[in-house]
Amino acid sequence: MPHYVVFVDLDGTLLNTGTASWEAAAPALQALRTYGIPLILVSSKTRAELEPLRRRLQHQDPFIAENGAAVFVPQGLFTFPLERVRTKASYDVIELGMPYQMLRDVLKQIEDAVETPLHGFGDLSVDEIMQVTGLSRADATLATMREYDEPFLLQGPQTLVEEVCRQIVTRGLRWTKAGGLFHLTGDNDKGEAAEILMRCYQREQRLRFQSRRVESVGIGESIADVPLLAVVDHPILVQRPDGSFDTDVLLPRLVRTRGIGAAGWNDAMLRLLRHSFSGEMGLAG
Repeated sequence: MPHYVVFVDLDGTLLNTGTASWEAAAPALQALRTYGIPLILVSSKTRAELEPLRRRLQHQDPFIAENGAAVFVPQGLFTFPLERVRTKASYDVIELGMPYQMLRDVLKQIEDAVETPLHGFGDLSVDEIMQVTGLSRADATLATMREYDEPFLLQGPQTLVEEVCRQIVTRGLRWTKAGGLFHLTGDNDKGEAAEILMRCYQREQRLRFQSRRVESVGIGESIADVPLLAVVDHPILVQRPDGSFDTDVLLPRLVRTRGIGAAGWNDAMLRLLRHSFSGEMGLAG
């Protein structure tokens, strides 16, 4: 019987598109707590955005913010000291990304190189971010509190998009796209951050003299989640709001859910637990 660590994307997966509701996933969330299975939130969101959600979910496990730029571990979670960490609030933070202001400087360099305005979140007002993202004023304000990742607007011909992406890569940085926005990041991604946490959980198992193997589960809904899904033992893809699956996600062992968003996530998790634990809790889904 394996010991699982579950990594979950938020928008469109645990949180329903448009409403950000997660109530349909409540049975699976409770099952994970009952079995003591860590649930790692993985998102492009900032720490400031994730902390209110964590309180609503009663979430006490680590989380990965801003597209894998930083791993936030509640202090004292592991019985061994973490290496190369910074302390922020009540977290030990493993930083993989580039500081936000440096990314802002790079974006301006690229803007000059392509001779086209590239408006990042640092250039936009809260009202403009609300218009672009559909976020409430409170959430848009939290989205401005960035530490490692700069979302930016990029509109124009495909040749411009390709040139901007090339400019990013030649500088040793990365880009991703989600929700209509491009993101400029350091040399980091969600998969690398997940692998670091998996090594921590595996080490904790060895220190506790437990023989159970540690297996990773990753759940997402789009091409932006591929770096995460590619490194886990059990990759799961959730249906999009129209009932389709992202056809760009092509991975070995990929499992597709039977539902959309939080409901699909709930179904996938309960089926996995029922299979692994022989239905001892009578889980349904």
